[in-house]
Amino acid sequence: MQTCDFFVIGAGVVGINVARELAERFPGASIVLIEKETDAALHASGRNSGVLHAGFYYTEDSLKARFSRDGNSALTEYCDRNGLPIRKCGKLVVAQTPNEVPSLEILMKRAANNGVKLEKITEDEARKIEPKVRTTGYALFSPTTSSVDPATVVEHMKRDALAAGVDCRFGVKYLGRSADGIETAEGRFSAGYTVNAAGLYADKIAQDFGFSGDYYLLPFKGLYLYSTHPKGSLATNIYPVPNLSNPFLGVHFTVAVDGAIKIGPTAIPAFWREQYRGMDNFVFSEFSETFRRQAGLFFNAGFDFHRLAYEEIRKYHKPHMIRQSFLLANGFDRHSFGKWGRAGIRAQLVKKSDNSLEMDFVLEGDDRSMHILNAVSPAFTCSIPFSKFVVDRIESSVN
Repeated sequence: MQTCDFFVIGAGVVGINVARELAERFPGASIVLIEKETDAALHASGRNSGVLHAGFYYTEDSLKARFSRDGNSALTEYCDRNGLPIRKCGKLVVAQTPNEVPSLEILMKRAANNGVKLEKITEDEARKIEPKVRTTGYALFSPTTSSVDPATVVEHMKRDALAAGVDCRFGVKYLGRSADGIETAEGRFSAGYTVNAAGLYADKIAQDFGFSGDYYLLPFKGLYLYSTHPKGSLATNIYPVPNLSNPFLGVHFTVAVDGAIKIGPTAIPAFWREQYRGMDNFVFSEFSETFRRQAGLFFNAGFDFHRLAYEEIRKYHKPHMIRQSFLLANGFDRHSFGKWGRAGIRAQLVKKSDNSLEMDFVLEGDDRSMHILNAVSPAFTCSIPFSKFVVDRIESSVN
């Protein structure tokens, strides 16, 4: 039996930052972080868009709104302080039709309520920022939106955690909970407090501890199409007006930290939790459960799952994805968008009571464990202040 004061499951951006924050708050405490993969950030944390969001999409009463603005600032400062690549290119949000203009006003109000800088600009002003942009009436410009390399950022955060004394163990899988402790591929652990930051498996682990009774997780696969246009051909990210009734932001242009251009993403329902490509990581029990859950949403969803699934699956057809993106900008050769990037999978939480998508972060826990159930976008942006919030909750529960 191995013992520790704190036991953290999952070495994504949230798990690593929680572990590091625990080390700072509890000097001398023993902190073990396990990760089933061979390194950190091999799932969502290392496969996301790399965009540092400003925080104007979310209602002011949400945790996402609370932490996006401060997280954007904290990660920008972190990259600057540590010499990590960051492209401070901003973001344009454009209206494709006059009917979408009122939604721009909603975003302006949310930005004001959240204390986020957002500029209302004319079509001509938008084209001065990016000559290729297409918009109707006016556009919004977010000057604090940036792009980073998420894998590089998390690698540096992992080094910070190790320097703070966190015992990071890779290639160690969580196997289950027993009366005697936590079973792992490296033996049994007895922990004073357990933090579950396991992403795609957070709900399953939480259920072992008596939590996540009201939720289940559905995986959605995200893919971007990359362009062969010269790097730096686009000055800023270009996003459409989002559908505020679901957590996906629609097809958009993203400028990567190196200046490469990509369009997307999809949010295609996946059929098992780590279905990145073909039959990789196939687990029959996950396939069976996920298929049953998705079938249930077709008949009894708290949102328009039929339309969402149909629209997202259409995006997997390259010509359709390209046509969607060209509503936002002119001057691109459609033949340049030919290569899919690495898939990422969104661990989307669903409420059992009404089969609706959970829009905000969700935490459940007690004086022995804390479970981070819905750390979806913009969790990467929010990771530093959100992790402090998680540890605040832990502190209050153990004291």
